[in-house]
Amino acid sequence: MKLLYEYLKYHIKSIILFVVFTIIFAIVLHLYSLPLEPVLYAAILCLVLAVIITLISFFRFRTKHIALLKMIDNISVSKNGLPAPKNIIEEDYIKLIDVLHKEKCEIDSQKSLTISELNDYYTLWVHQIKTPISAIKLLFKSKGINDIELEQQLFKIEQYAEMALQYIRSESDTTDFVIREYSLDAIIRQAIRKYSKLFILKKISLNYTPTDAVVITDEKWLLFVIEQILSNSLKYTQKGTISIYMDDRYDLTLIIEDTGKGIEPEDIPRIFEKGYTGYAGRIDKKSTGIGLYLSKKILSRLSHKIRIYSVPDKGTKVLIDLSYSDKISE
Repeated sequence: MKLLYEYLKYHIKSIILFVVFTIIFAIVLHLYSLPLEPVLYAAILCLVLAVIITLISFFRFRTKHIALLKMIDNISVSKNGLPAPKNIIEEDYIKLIDVLHKEKCEIDSQKSLTISELNDYYTLWVHQIKTPISAIKLLFKSKGINDIELEQQLFKIEQYAEMALQYIRSESDTTDFVIREYSLDAIIRQAIRKYSKLFILKKISLNYTPTDAVVITDEKWLLFVIEQILSNSLKYTQKGTISIYMDDRYDLTLIIEDTGKGIEPEDIPRIFEKGYTGYAGRIDKKSTGIGLYLSKKILSRLSHKIRIYSVPDKGTKVLIDLSYSDKISE
């Protein structure tokens, strides 16, 4: 019905003109005092002819409308398949579409080139910044420097550089996933070793229960996610315990739980948004709003899931569902 309404609205001028002509024709016949029967007969013939022509025109209108709808999903790639123009006005519209499509293709091409160049630059920058970081670490060891504060700041710089690199990789259309079976405990222990000094420095207890689980995943990317979760737990936990264990109620669900400051209820629905720092991030100005966004994106690509439960001033529980389906998300 909506399509019929749009068709009638599109041809409203022609309909009004036809009605006006019919009225004029009837008035003229009436003025000449012609019998009513031939007038009605002529009017019925005109009406039947008008209905036939209208139906044919409507079905052509409908066919063209359906063809254009089918092209909506493909117009960004190609303008081929547009219905053939029926008159000079439609030819002008086709020419206009052709000009706009060429401009769009040029803009997309330039945008892709710019993004590619930026990604190349920042990837190179991250790899280059790792060299002086490694050099400073070696200098610390060779000169016997034992400054915990400097060491922690250097550790943070290394973390930020690694996050920048992973962000660039995650935004890329291609991935370097190596999907196979891995020991979950081996991945967890790598993350714990990385943050072991921070656990000691902050005097945070670690309650780690070996999972004895084998998961189908990518080791490097899952390790990055676990590191991000541990980093957040250590950042917002001033005292208490961080626990890592497997939830027995669910199949292959890893839990990382802390006794930190927690997350405000109004922040929970948005914590996986890019750049969203929440109340805690606005207070201490340390949060970037990227870590959880990347974690969610990476886990989705690995066909894993993540959920977070939190109570302010009591702690946060992160559940990572490591079950796997055959299809990797794009």
